[in-house]
Amino acid sequence: MPRKIRQLIADLEAEGFVSVSDAKGSHRKFRHPRFAGAVILSGKTGDDAHRYQEKQVHNAIREASK
Repeated sequence: MPRKIRQLIADLEAEGFVSVSDAKGSHRKFRHPRFAGAVILSGKTGDDAHRYQEKQVHNAIREASK
């Protein structure tokens, strides 16, 4: 069963990512001081996350933890 967008957001926030307000619509943008880019998640919080979104969050957390 795929994870929900809210779970991915919780994972990012637990690792120190903060939400940036310059995203539009149902998109959310997260930044971390030790991560070069930004993580953008689309969809409502109750939607199922796509596999590429889960992978993107996992990779961003791994990079920020180095």
